[in-house]
Amino acid sequence: MDCCCKNENKIKIRTDEEKKQIISRMNKICGQMNGIKEMVLNDRYCDDILIQLSAVDKSIKSLANLILDKHMHSCLIENINSGNYEVIDEIVDLFKRFQ
Repeated sequence: MDCCCKNENKIKIRTDEEKKQIISRMNKICGQMNGIKEMVLNDRYCDDILIQLSAVDKSIKSLANLILDKHMHSCLIENINSGNYEVIDEIVDLFKRFQ
């Protein structure tokens, strides 16, 4: 079982490879943000900064989609198979946040 949900204490056990992939993407996003901070400090043109902010936004959405995909293929299925249909409301709420 990849997901454990007991008494509001939800955890998700990830493999070392999954963690490595997520942390790698997060480190790249942090690097992008540090680059944008330098652009601001160096008085770069607004358009250049906005383009980089758009790239960060896409990177974050890509990371969120990766985690959502894993969630739906593990936690969601596991909960439904266990008879916990409330997890469907959780997924609906997640999709609302993405809009």
